Amino acid sequence: MAKSQQTYSKSEKEKKRLKKREEKQKKKEARKLESKEKGPGIQFAYVDHDGNLTDTPPDPSKKVKIDASTIEIGVPKRDDSDVEEFDPVRNGKVSFFDTSKGFGFIIDSENQEKYFTHVSGLIDEIAENDKVSFELEKGMKGMNAVRVKKI
Repeated sequence: MAKSQQTYSKSEKEKKRLKKREEKQKKKEARKLESKEKGPGIQFAYVDHDGNLTDTPPDPSKKVKIDASTIEIGVPKRDDSDVEEFDPVRNGKVSFFDTSKGFGFIIDSENQEKYFTHVSGLIDEIAENDKVSFELEKGMKGMNAVRVKKI
């Protein structure tokens, strides 16, 4: 009895599988017909004088002639005379420093920006209201004052 029941369920599964395959084939054919009715979309894409993609050809009266030899590929070379001398050392005042926790803040004397400093970036020991010189380095949460010295 169990054997006949098993073959029955196998044949049912096979019927379902065939039905699913037929439905899939019908959907595929329907999509093909639908795409033929719509037609083939845009055959060509043009770029207008503003740089936007369009399906209409550009106006020949707005065509601009460009000399290919004037196009520079890459970064142009710089003269050393163009480069300003940048002094990485800045001056400021210690606004807060906690020696037990090993960090503090320095206010830049030029732009009044506040920079974080850590005990690992100190050359001299510092305290609040000390005048210091320092350099800036990118840290996890912004710029950090490093190589901090008393003036």
